[in-house]
Amino acid sequence: VLLFLAKYENQINAFSEFLEDLPDVDEPVWILGARYDLKTKKSELLSDVRSRLWFTYRKKFSPIGGTGPSSDAGWGCMLRCGQMILAQALVCRHLGRDWRWDPEKRQPKEYHRILHCFLDKKDSCYSIHQMAQMGVGEGKSVGEWYGPNTVAQVLKKLALFDDWNTLAVYVSMDNTVVIEDISQSCSETPHLQSQRPLDWRPLLLVIPLRMGINSINPVYIQAFKECFKMPQSCGVLGGKPNLAYYFIGFIDDELIYLDPHTTQQAVDTESGSAVDDQSYHCQRTPHRMKITSLDPSVALGFFCKSEEDFDSWCDLVQQELLKKRNLRMFELVEKHPSHWPPFVPPTKPEVQTTGAEFIESPDKLFESEEEFEILNV
Repeated sequence: VLLFLAKYENQINAFSEFLEDLPDVDEPVWILGARYDLKTKKSELLSDVRSRLWFTYRKKFSPIGGTGPSSDAGWGCMLRCGQMILAQALVCRHLGRDWRWDPEKRQPKEYHRILHCFLDKKDSCYSIHQMAQMGVGEGKSVGEWYGPNTVAQVLKKLALFDDWNTLAVYVSMDNTVVIEDISQSCSETPHLQSQRPLDWRPLLLVIPLRMGINSINPVYIQAFKECFKMPQSCGVLGGKPNLAYYFIGFIDDELIYLDPHTTQQAVDTESGSAVDDQSYHCQRTPHRMKITSLDPSVALGFFCKSEEDFDSWCDLVQQELLKKRNLRMFELVEKHPSHWPPFVPPTKPEVQTTGAEFIESPDKLFESEEEFEILNV
């Protein structure tokens, strides 16, 4: 136990040194919509970053599909980042953005239930097994590397099988967010006999973008940073070619991210038992990188718990991102564009199964990550 505590303290000390090491600027640090002044809020910043669920490569889990790989080291980094962005949405949904993980205290039962959704076994809703097999419907073989758009499509489909969270996952197309389509996705269809008002399902909104050709175009940097300031911020999927990171904030001209490229042993758990969750929280130095080093292919994430929350996000986008006409990263439109195919909210196949084998991708609009529309500047 003493050895563990010493190790744990070292990790915290390493983080403190990292904070000392931050650029000496008066600018605040922004983490997923929360603002921290380094001079007065260092420990709160530490606690916030450490509380995010951190998913990394794992080894020695049951083989994917029965005969496939038993480790995702080398290929699963974007899937792990997809798990992190979705887990952040679920934490906000059940525990709230202000919830903090404390290894000394009992966690709420919802926390353990969220964690169970991501464990490395085939019957966990968002496990590496489910994601890799659902990716087959997106044209990716198990063990192949994913880009941000593909992982977003996989999350959208897996969410259909998640009866607990009833999350609507909307992935934008052609750099365009359609308010009408999101309203349709988030509104449960009431029975014909009932006249009760429509419910609003919590929304994970994912916006795949390409902000340049080979590197990020500097004109988008300010708007990109604004995304992390929004209260609905759920982070960003991105990184460098074949190296995926989960970006959670920024300071000055550097992004702060959680890195999945650490291979840990799979956690062996009995269903329903408490999970040893130490390895699911990053208690070491979070990484930073210059925004200009970012690969231009990213996916922005936002979580809107209610319709009011979504309306508020739309207002913020209009104010912050759309006021400068030539710097728009994406468009926000009220109505479904007439030249697009009709919008059909995704539905679960009738067959009772994990779904991985049955889903064919109806939306082959982006068959590869290279097919993002290049933003016009």
